[in-house]
Amino acid sequence: MTDDPQGTTHFGFQTVPEAEKAGMVHGVFTRVASRYDIMNDLMSGGVHRLWKDAMMDWLAPRPGQRLLDVAGGTGDIAFRFLKRAAGASAVVLDMTESMLVAGRQRAEAERQAERLDWVVGDAMALPFPANSFDVYTISFGIRNVTRVQDALNEAYRVLKPGGRLMVLEFSHIPNDLMQKVYDAYSFNVIPVMGQIVAKDRDSYQYLVESIRKFPDQETFAGMIRKAGFGQVKYRNLSLGIAALHSGWKL
Repeated sequence: MTDDPQGTTHFGFQTVPEAEKAGMVHGVFTRVASRYDIMNDLMSGGVHRLWKDAMMDWLAPRPGQRLLDVAGGTGDIAFRFLKRAAGASAVVLDMTESMLVAGRQRAEAERQAERLDWVVGDAMALPFPANSFDVYTISFGIRNVTRVQDALNEAYRVLKPGGRLMVLEFSHIPNDLMQKVYDAYSFNVIPVMGQIVAKDRDSYQYLVESIRKFPDQETFAGMIRKAGFGQVKYRNLSLGIAALHSGWKL
């Protein structure tokens, strides 16, 4: 039991008051922002780029659509979306301003400046009216949200009828032996890599732990349905190391 009316949640393997998690996550991404893209390439051997391309393949952006990319940080998803959809526009929202600054400094940002906006905001309380976007994406960000269901509810609210949600997130390998191998790599290599490259072991220790606390594929699909989405499906990537979840506001 707790005296905190907001209850507790997890920050990696730690239990913390809900009111403190957002600030702690903000601290993590503020510290790693300048090395975030380099670390993603190193940690995944560049495979995260293939996962993001697979996300776009399934999403199939259409001309003129308006995208909201939440926890969009340095703009990877928004840039891919705009390249595939003539006349489309995108809003990148992130709670960490330094991540958005890193995104705006990328060459792609200059080329897409007229079609792209950068907004500091909270996934659980989006600063947009209902029925505003054709597509909502969140890539490797939803596991860091304090109340995941609230974020999904907000995604449903801001999407137009007929709009689509797509989530790319680390997930669970259904093969126990492969999961153990992946765990050994994650816990023994990634924090050390974070120390060497980003000079920040603790942030990458948290990121590894946060993956293990995220719901499995079927559980998360159920949360998407609970938010109101229909035609909810998922696809495993790289044996389930990551998964794509899709749903529609019908």
